[in-house]
Amino acid sequence: MNNKVGLAIRELHESENDLAGRLLQISDRNKADHEIFHLGQDLARWSQQHVRELARVGQDYDLDLDAEPAEDHSILAALRRKGSELVGRHHDPSLLLLRDLREIHRTAAGVSLDWEILAQTAQALQDRELLATAERCHPQTLRQMRWANAKLKESSAQIMVTG
Repeated sequence: MNNKVGLAIRELHESENDLAGRLLQISDRNKADHEIFHLGQDLARWSQQHVRELARVGQDYDLDLDAEPAEDHSILAALRRKGSELVGRHHDPSLLLLRDLREIHRTAAGVSLDWEILAQTAQALQDRELLATAERCHPQTLRQMRWANAKLKESSAQIMVTG
């Protein structure tokens, strides 16, 4: 099948895993803020489901993608969490929150563009399964991006102005 489409699916699979990891990381760092903690985990589950769906549709393009999303319990996640703790000790936690939200927004924006490319490609190829997957997943990615943007707007002025 089409090698370019396979490459796009593989890249989106990796990006969704990355987005899920970033959402779990912000959730883990902000356990005291119940909205960020719980919503971050819920939004991460969307990306984890997208990883599963991409692995499934990727089979049609001869891809062997891991259907299980990178788990928060993996060795890499544990190392990332330890790194966050060390960074958190040396930086203002509120500035880390802004940084995390910016990273989530940027990552989700890239994922959104990739979903758009995949949807356009699926239409051109008349691949109904790929198109249905993009149409199911893309709106959730847009919601992830809007959440990060809204939290930035809500928090940034107070974080930047207060000492």
